[in-house]
Amino acid sequence: MSKRILYVGPTVDGGTSNQRMKALEMLGHIVTPIDSSILENDSLWSRLRDRAAHCLFRKGLAIHLLDPGNVNNRILQEGTSEARWDLLWLDKPLVVYPETINKFCSTNPDAQVIVYSPDDMFARHNQSAQFLSILPHIDCFITTKSFNVDELKRLGCKIVLFIDNGYDPATHRPLKLEEDDIKKFGGPVGFIGNFESERALFMNFLAENGISVRIWGPKDWKRFKSPHANLRIEYREVLGDNYARAVSAFNINLCFLRKMNRDLQTTRSVEIPACSGFLLAERSSEHLRLFREDKEAAFFSTREELLQKVNYYSKHRQERIKIARAGRMKCINSGYDYASRLKGALEIMESKFR
Repeated sequence: MSKRILYVGPTVDGGTSNQRMKALEMLGHIVTPIDSSILENDSLWSRLRDRAAHCLFRKGLAIHLLDPGNVNNRILQEGTSEARWDLLWLDKPLVVYPETINKFCSTNPDAQVIVYSPDDMFARHNQSAQFLSILPHIDCFITTKSFNVDELKRLGCKIVLFIDNGYDPATHRPLKLEEDDIKKFGGPVGFIGNFESERALFMNFLAENGISVRIWGPKDWKRFKSPHANLRIEYREVLGDNYARAVSAFNINLCFLRKMNRDLQTTRSVEIPACSGFLLAERSSEHLRLFREDKEAAFFSTREELLQKVNYYSKHRQERIKIARAGRMKCINSGYDYASRLKGALEIMESKFR
């Protein structure tokens, strides 16, 4: 049954929150967005205060984040409009207050409140004072971190559902590339993502052993002070079609688990195979559950095994292509797309509220 959903989250093109919103629309729901992004045109003072508040909260102080986008008031304006909502969807809400949720529900008594986050929300660096305060006031939390289920319940969540990461079929698909595209985006071995010291050292180890590695990522890669000459860091992100182009343009796509988030899988884990990219990822119990090793993806545990796998698959193109194609078919046939993931989660939640 179609629902009227008020969707609160970063809705910039190319972002995973935007992709989840579109997946809900694909399922036939009527979705009204409220963009919670911190925008570049927000004042410098506002952005600096927000950064300082984050820093103080991580140090243990119960500092509330600013709401430069006026998200709380916008939720209340929509909540008291003539429209009646079935669902308030909050995608990693860091600035929403419990009073906002309660007032919204008072004028929409049949509405359910769902929080979704792809991050480790038990880790303080992902939280805020507002986030912790709303957990007893929501109906359901959807997490992609299996270990978060019991942890979030201890923080006050009534119902916590674990689902695996998803992909957006409109974005994450194989692209036919021109030679210029391969030069512009690709290379023998590539990685797309943020800086973390261990992954940087793993890729530097490849570079020291004669492997050319190209990295697409934000400016935080400038924290890596001594990259090897074989390590080409672009210091900028690729989003949307350019993300799919980069995955398609790399012979081997590396996928590292983010240690500060205790990852067992990431969005890259399914996005890369969905693009028919060859996935070489850190071995974990959840990766092994999602993809058959050396059949639908390849895995490594140590930097020596990573080097061995890169050398092997660099020389075995047809085997690499076969595995990449099988990985894409696994994503399609097993319903790893966002619409399938969210449909299943909503059905489970509905059954709990009958």
